[in-house]
Amino acid sequence: MKTVTIVGAGLAGCEAALQCAKRGVPVRLFEMRPGKMTEAHETGDVAELVCSNSLKSDEPENAHGLLKAELRIFGSVLLECAERARVPGGKALVVDRRRFSVEVQFEFSRAGVSIERAEVSSLPPLAAWYRSRAELSDPHQPTVALSRQAEPAAPVTVIATGPLTSPSLAEALQALLGAENLSFYDAIAPIVAAESLDMSRVFEGSRYGAGSDYLNCPMDEEEYGRFVDALLGAELHPIHEFENPEGEHPQITQITQMSRQHLRTPQQEPGTKDEEPGTFFEGCLPVEEIARRGRLALAFGPMKPVGLVDPRTGKRPFAVVQLRRENAEGTMYNLVGFQTRLKQGEQQRVFRMIPGLAKVAFLRFGSIHRNTFLDSPKVLLPTLQTRASPDLLVAGQLAGVEGYVESIGAGLVAGINAARLAGGGEPTVLPDDTMLGSLIRYITASASDSSLECGSAAPALALPPGKAAASLPHSKAFQPMNANYGLLPPLAERLRGRDKRRAMAERALSAARGFALTVAENRA
Repeated sequence: MKTVTIVGAGLAGCEAALQCAKRGVPVRLFEMRPGKMTEAHETGDVAELVCSNSLKSDEPENAHGLLKAELRIFGSVLLECAERARVPGGKALVVDRRRFSVEVQFEFSRAGVSIERAEVSSLPPLAAWYRSRAELSDPHQPTVALSRQAEPAAPVTVIATGPLTSPSLAEALQALLGAENLSFYDAIAPIVAAESLDMSRVFEGSRYGAGSDYLNCPMDEEEYGRFVDALLGAELHPIHEFENPEGEHPQITQITQMSRQHLRTPQQEPGTKDEEPGTFFEGCLPVEEIARRGRLALAFGPMKPVGLVDPRTGKRPFAVVQLRRENAEGTMYNLVGFQTRLKQGEQQRVFRMIPGLAKVAFLRFGSIHRNTFLDSPKVLLPTLQTRASPDLLVAGQLAGVEGYVESIGAGLVAGINAARLAGGGEPTVLPDDTMLGSLIRYITASASDSSLECGSAAPALALPPGKAAASLPHSKAFQPMNANYGLLPPLAERLRGRDKRRAMAERALSAARGFALTVAENRA
């Protein structure tokens, strides 16, 4: 049996490693942190949650809740870790991020998976039989006509290095896959100290009476108006500062090189107050970008007051800022939906205008970083194998999924298929009726998919390195995707609203159980 090499100990890489270990497949797991840090991570911990500590809704009629339900059926180890690290969060699965990392490390110890702390900057050689099939010509690896059966064991590798992949590895991927990496800017919300909150202005409660797991900072219409005015007038970190090698964030220069995008000129730079950059991910817009879309955009977005009643007035506030517990002890709170690229001094000035936060102590300021992902419809199969090499798989946000649970799901798929390949078996494709199957199909779909043997370790489309993407049609505007009900195939019967979601969820879970049984039988 081959050893599977996994690069990256984030959510996807950790799930992939543990899926391999569960199947008795030896694993080499590489992580460059803490020897080489990214500009978004703070520790060398495995499965570090960089942005929020929320894994979103646990309700099955919510797309993220359905995805979690499927992953539990599929045997996700990281979801088990999340349950053990859970902190109060209403209907959402919210975790103590440090404890979560400890739980994942415990699973590694129990499974016998060790982590090699080193940066991986190159890719393994292609299998000889595949080089011959694709009629490759590589002076360093002469083409030989070997049958697959006669070939020495070729490495099975999963790249799960996430959106902050090191430049050298990104260059190696680009050389092999032949497609430019894409990118968007992502932002992080501040974390504040619980002891610095003015609890006389804050009340506990979740929307619609679903518990008391959140703290709420209510605003009347006048307070809201002043806050929006201050937010729109605040000074931002211009995007180009993150790409300036002489600036305060030199790490971003490396990420820019990785993305193969030209630096903007000052005239192109969306650094002024009235401009809205087109490079942010819609699912995680900075709070000031939302405010630019209209005076009431925040009141109908992250500051929506629906389902909340201020006990001081007995009425619903005009707007509300929610705080979510960051750790089990309740000493830290996250400003929900307040990811930002305001300068630190401006964050102090503007966010202290929020009722209850007048003297708040910031434990972590919000920040911005570039997330890079592959043009996956061009370069990946629904098995998460690359089109250029069947023994090379990509998982996590680098593959074009967006979100913590989505990354775990992609890691699970890559781990299962890597283990199957390592044991001489064939990779598998999840049913489209499942949320995870539909998500993977979406990020890997192209007009040529009908000609691919998606369940085969040897894709019908064998393309030389550096040319794999060139001949494939795809969307010109491919963007990362979250789990959502729009991904699922339509139902045979016409239903609407909650009835439709409930029926889709039942169908998805039924398909997930059938798939899980099939995979278990194949293992046996």
